[in-house]
Amino acid sequence: MKMKSILFVALLLIVNSTNAQSNDLPYYQIPDYPSEYNEGTVVARLIDGLGFRYYWATEGLRDEDLAFKPSEGGRTTGETIDHIYGLTKTIINSALKKPNTFAEEPEMTFAEKRAKTLNLLKQAADIFREVDDLSEFTMVFVRGENTTEYPFWNQINGPIADAVWHVGQVITHRRTSGNPFNSNVSVLQGKVRD
Repeated sequence: MKMKSILFVALLLIVNSTNAQSNDLPYYQIPDYPSEYNEGTVVARLIDGLGFRYYWATEGLRDEDLAFKPSEGGRTTGETIDHIYGLTKTIINSALKKPNTFAEEPEMTFAEKRAKTLNLLKQAADIFREVDDLSEFTMVFVRGENTTEYPFWNQINGPIADAVWHVGQVITHRRTSGNPFNSNVSVLQGKVRD
């Protein structure tokens, strides 16, 4: 009987550890909204909304979901997630006032890429939440000798809106590959309904 108790406790600790690890990621639910509206808080809320949608669009994806491709000429879900990660790097680079240089990165697993994307979105939102003037947060792209700079306006209609668009594609792809989006997720409330 004692051995069964020890096994039960060990199993319970493993399950709790696994749940704690997945809940360590930001955007399980959307953060409370700020008390005031300004440039930074509105952009932070847009990014929070993106993070919440991304969290749930990617939660529980299987290998067959990541490999799903809607058509011969389309991207797989995994390739779409790679693109969202690239857009996220552009968003955080603007928040950190760093240029986008298109450097090679080490290979990541899906879980690592998902966690990194969510954490970068949270970091960007937290930076913008404290800002009153977005004009200093330009997007800078450096390719070789060429540097191109865009005002923050392009960040909104470019990477942020594009990432939201592609998260919608991930949701459509996963539904088509037989693993639908959690129907208890309320994007309006930013929570999971009980």
